[in-house]
Amino acid sequence: MMHMFKKTGLYAFLIIGALVSVAPYLMTLNSAVKQPDKLLTTPAWEPATSPTFANFSQVWGEYDMSSFLWHTFVVAAVVTVLQVVFSCLAAFAFARIAFPGRELLFWAYVATMMVPQIVTIVPLFLLMRQFDLVDTYPGLILPYVFGFGAPYAIFLVRQYFKTIPVDLESAARIDGASTMTVFTRIMIPLSRPILATLATMTFVNTWNNILWPLIITNSDRTRVIALGIATLKSQYASQYNLVLAAAALALLPLVAIFLAFQRNIIRSIALTGIK
Repeated sequence: MMHMFKKTGLYAFLIIGALVSVAPYLMTLNSAVKQPDKLLTTPAWEPATSPTFANFSQVWGEYDMSSFLWHTFVVAAVVTVLQVVFSCLAAFAFARIAFPGRELLFWAYVATMMVPQIVTIVPLFLLMRQFDLVDTYPGLILPYVFGFGAPYAIFLVRQYFKTIPVDLESAARIDGASTMTVFTRIMIPLSRPILATLATMTFVNTWNNILWPLIITNSDRTRVIALGIATLKSQYASQYNLVLAAAALALLPLVAIFLAFQRNIIRSIALTGIK
């Protein structure tokens, strides 16, 4: 009886926690389909009595949200692919290849995670301006790949690589496998869960970032969705229905990404905990 009581209490606690976590997103979607006159006169959690998608069509057609979404998707997708590739290469070197000063170099690089992003903003901007990359896709992408979040990505993959038995690599070496063969045929296939987690985290963080796009872009040709919503809010401060509709448009792709990769994310966390 006591075991059942504890189990019921645990599930109740988890359900409440899940509802608290999901509530802001549900309220955003709910408010985005409300009539403009009902938005400020009813609580955010009250279901819309007469849902309308006019807010979405208005913000999509009048404010060119499709371009902002496309810019954000291109930047986030390219950053995700490049960061996963380079992080895997660096993590493999730090985990499996012996060279002088490997541990010192690794921990020195990981220590850069302690440097606030704001400290590197001005030097990065001056560097991008020197190479004439202001308001360009490369200017948006390169700092993410080699700066923002890269140390954590390498640390995450390196720690996972170290949990893979060395005997598998030794057996492959005996069969004549090269270093690149070991990397592509053993390490990468066995690391799919953590790579899916890293890809999801990188995509979401890049999608939501507003500070660097605010600094490096100055026109609509490269403006991302987070910056577009901020600009929309400043232009239509009293029309919260449009702002919430734009926020919902930015939220839906992230929900789809998470639903597509949730199994891999949960599996990577479970495997890491077991090992």
